[in-house]
Amino acid sequence: VQLQASGGGLVQAGGSLRLSCAASAYTFSQYNMGWFRQAPGKEREFVAAIRWSGSNTIYLDSVAGRFTISRDNDKKMVFLQMNSLKPEDTAVYHCAADSDRFSSISTSVRRYGYWGRGTLVTVSS
Repeated sequence: VQLQASGGGLVQAGGSLRLSCAASAYTFSQYNMGWFRQAPGKEREFVAAIRWSGSNTIYLDSVAGRFTISRDNDKKMVFLQMNSLKPEDTAVYHCAADSDRFSSISTSVRRYGYWGRGTLVTVSS
């Protein structure tokens, strides 16, 4: 599975961005997908995930209610709509695919075996 994230940029606090992630695998619809982020000097952290079927989603507590993850299996894409952005959301955002097909969704970095190059999100105060 090859992944490519896009949509990052510079935005003022309170603004919105929509990240996209395109996948190459024809079995995309069989994989849970996640978004993770890594701020300078910090470890990579879970942000959001969506089940392979799209039926379940989970979020980091600090983004719940502001971010929405979604997917389009026909187009092999996953999205992260980010609203009410805060300076602490500044990070490189990565999309990732679960190592296993048809599994339950997870917040663990170790569960995700396929990673795309990240896209930088900068939120100014």
